[in-house]
Amino acid sequence: MAENQETTQQLSRALKSRHVQLIAIGGTIGTGLFLGAGESIHLAGPAILLVYTLTGLMCFFLMRALGELLMSDLSQHSFIDFIDRYIGERMGFVVGWTYWVSWITIAMAEITAAGLYFKFWFPSVPQWVPGFVILIVLLGLNLITVEAFGETEFWFAIIKIAAIVALIGIGLVMVFLSVKTPAGHASFANLVRNGGFFAKGAKGFMLSFQMVVFAFVGIEMVGLTASETANPREVIPKAINDIPMRIIIFYVGALLVIMSIYPWSAVSPDSSPFVQVFQNVGIKAAAGIINFVVLTAAASACNSSLFTTGRMLYSLTFDGTSRFSKRMSRLSKHQVPANALRFSTLVIAAAVVLNLLFPAGVFTLISSIATTCFLFIWSMIMVAHLRYRKELKQRQQSVAAFHLIGAPFTDYLVIGFLVFVAIVMLFKFETLVALVGAGMWLIALYIFHRLSRKSTTVISSKNE
Repeated sequence: MAENQETTQQLSRALKSRHVQLIAIGGTIGTGLFLGAGESIHLAGPAILLVYTLTGLMCFFLMRALGELLMSDLSQHSFIDFIDRYIGERMGFVVGWTYWVSWITIAMAEITAAGLYFKFWFPSVPQWVPGFVILIVLLGLNLITVEAFGETEFWFAIIKIAAIVALIGIGLVMVFLSVKTPAGHASFANLVRNGGFFAKGAKGFMLSFQMVVFAFVGIEMVGLTASETANPREVIPKAINDIPMRIIIFYVGALLVIMSIYPWSAVSPDSSPFVQVFQNVGIKAAAGIINFVVLTAAASACNSSLFTTGRMLYSLTFDGTSRFSKRMSRLSKHQVPANALRFSTLVIAAAVVLNLLFPAGVFTLISSIATTCFLFIWSMIMVAHLRYRKELKQRQQSVAAFHLIGAPFTDYLVIGFLVFVAIVMLFKFETLVALVGAGMWLIALYIFHRLSRKSTTVISSKNE
């Protein structure tokens, strides 16, 4: 009786507006910007600004579609429930477990990276220790209340945003004063020097989309907060509507400033351009400051991974009848899926140990495959939205106030964009391997669900 009571508890609606706002933007700002910006600049040249703008627009359409689905039924736990409803249970199974595994892999990558960042100050500390400590601390915070997760993520995001705002502020001052740098003078004219805006040609421009799209992985995480947000009908639409402006400010703004201070060809692809800028203005501890920022970014990604994997596992097992499903779908007295969180953490910890045992190439391949799966996950969100709109039309119901602008054209536009990114991945060996691996994983998961359903049906008929 007590067990049933606990299982039917509702998730706590304790996330505030500021939590969701910062989760929405913090989920897209990671180490890719702070450490990998130099590499993306060298791939496309100044045209990388256009790549981020176009990708940001596609992500905005994706989030509007997701938001419309969420607002249509706030009793659902995650966007997987809508895929279940509008595409089918089998596809919901494939997308749900793929999403869970992908976030487990992201957490594994970030925890491993956290160990490397920590060694910057304490080289003698074993690489696995800092990551393990961070994982346990974050699990403890996530087990307290959902508000503790939201508060932690809020401050992690503030640190990242402060670093970007500082870079943009310092950079603009340098540009307006035409400050002398090792590569010339800071000026907006640097954007068109050394080959013009499309300095790397059509090939570099196209190839950069894959890297930029994967920088936005996590933007859909807002879709898991709706069931735990106070006043979601106001908070979720506001968080989604603010995404384009924040992307322009934080991503495009930061890269614009970096390439105005230095010509794109002078930005190092092997080190953080943030460090380059801060060191240029005489901040000797620049490397240490950026290392602290990327350490908090890694912890933030791990925190998001714990939240996401815990809620996704809870959602996937919610109506299950097995002993495992019943345990994973049980809420604690604080109204958080504690067992699902603990299980996800255990898998992440085991994965980190395996990562230390296996060659780095294996780990990189697994991470690439998991990240590539997001192309499929986002496509399924758009397909679910198309099916939802079709159902509305059949019922002769009008769309809600918060809806995807320009649907169904924008649905097909986003799906076409994601297919384009997949095609681009065919032209580079590393990304081709990841694409093929992701396809094999999805097919295997689909076949597994089909066979398991068949065996369950056979057993049931025999019992009858």
